[in-house]
Amino acid sequence: MVSRSSAGAKYRAMATITGELVWIKSFLVALGVFLDRPMKLYCGNQAMLHIAKNPIFHERTKHVKMDRHFVRERLLSGDLKMDFLPSKHRIADIFTKPLGKP
Repeated sequence: MVSRSSAGAKYRAMATITGELVWIKSFLVALGVFLDRPMKLYCGNQAMLHIAKNPIFHERTKHVKMDRHFVRERLLSGDLKMDFLPSKHRIADIFTKPLGKP
């Protein structure tokens, strides 16, 4: 799918990762491994976290409505927990952003 905004692309990626986490959890259950804690999904964009946790329809993300409902459903069920990851902890940024002086 093609996203019309960076918010849409980020949210679509979040929904894809959520689907992968759900699959991994069901695979572990089939192997007899039961997880008692929610799966953690770290996001480097606080706006995406607010959109996922806020039930109000957001105008910026009207074209990713299905993805938004899928992620929100997992958050409400307790299967998924989302946390913010500050940029100093995002190691992969060295490949996409300029390095600072330190």
